[in-house]
Amino acid sequence: MKTHTRYALAILFVSCAALAAPKTVRKDKPYGLPRHGMWVYSDLCIHPDSGEFGGQRITLQRFAEVDTVIYEYTAGGLSWPVVAGDVNVDPRGKLFYFTVQLADQDEKTISGSFSADGKMLTLEGGYCGEQGPSMQLPLVRDFGAKPKTCKACPPSKARPHEEPSSEPKPFPKWEPAPPTQA
Repeated sequence: MKTHTRYALAILFVSCAALAAPKTVRKDKPYGLPRHGMWVYSDLCIHPDSGEFGGQRITLQRFAEVDTVIYEYTAGGLSWPVVAGDVNVDPRGKLFYFTVQLADQDEKTISGSFSADGKMLTLEGGYCGEQGPSMQLPLVRDFGAKPKTCKACPPSKARPHEEPSSEPKPFPKWEPAPPTQA
């Protein structure tokens, strides 16, 4: 009889302890990027006429001590990777910027923001000069996927106080072009 009483008291004690225990609250996933990891954002595409690559690719590596960026862009053909000099990601993982020294050009600072889930990087500036939409680089998940076809930039609009010129129109530029930020 004593054994049954002890078992009953033990079960009663455990069930009361389980009911009285504080409920764990799940924390929401933090905005932006975690502190450690590697992400590749790319909008590389292929020009339908020439077969050359267009766009850019940004590889961000976050370590405990330092963040690094490898930047690749197109200028006809795909460039050699450029290692960024000054990489800064804000502590919340929302915004970042880096500087690169491109061949035969001045040093450029490229800045952008991450989406809430970290699956999209939106860079300041736009495709097709400053008139187009913001440059959005999706997170690469399938590295074996076939590149998309590049789209032509819309024709530039003449300003109201300017008369359209009678010169022949040049061929449309293809997006995405390297950023024009300074």
